[in-house]
Amino acid sequence: MAELFGYSVPFLLVVGGAVLMVMEAFAPGAHFIVIGLALLTAGLVGLAVGPLLPTAILPLVLAAVLIAAGGAALYVYRNFDFYGGKGAGTTSDSKSLRGKTGRVTQRVTKNEGEVKLDSGGFNPYYQARAMDGEIPEGEEVMVVDPGGGNVVTVESVSTFEDDIDRELAADRQRQDRDADEERDPA
Repeated sequence: MAELFGYSVPFLLVVGGAVLMVMEAFAPGAHFIVIGLALLTAGLVGLAVGPLLPTAILPLVLAAVLIAAGGAALYVYRNFDFYGGKGAGTTSDSKSLRGKTGRVTQRVTKNEGEVKLDSGGFNPYYQARAMDGEIPEGEEVMVVDPGGGNVVTVESVSTFEDDIDRELAADRQRQDRDADEERDPA
């Protein structure tokens, strides 16, 4: 069997793969898991079938297994969500916070306060400032200006009224007025 530094190549592949997989445990994010799994698999196959194969063919078999196992590991990593959300729970920059909703955890005024944003990233707690007045604890809010850093400007969701809400309210008033006129035609 082929040797390197006094150890068989399949054994070194197993050790290298195991080391990379342990490193993945300390720095998660699939930096080392794919190649570590490929090396470990090739090494285990080499240990299992190495004594049965001629020395000249073993490197070709190990290379084929390494490529196949690496491709399979990469496919599984990309298509299955082992690390949670494929990034869906994180924010990429402050601009992505605009329009996010959350709840006030400490009363928000023009000068101080804190909110917890839904899907607000690794740490969903942000220092907050109110656009107008004061927002009590527990109130649902929306980010209107992400600013930068860890301070966002929020407004109570109950104060938001967009074009659709205004049209719906106007339509309800027209229907109520028409219903009143039908009941009291004078």
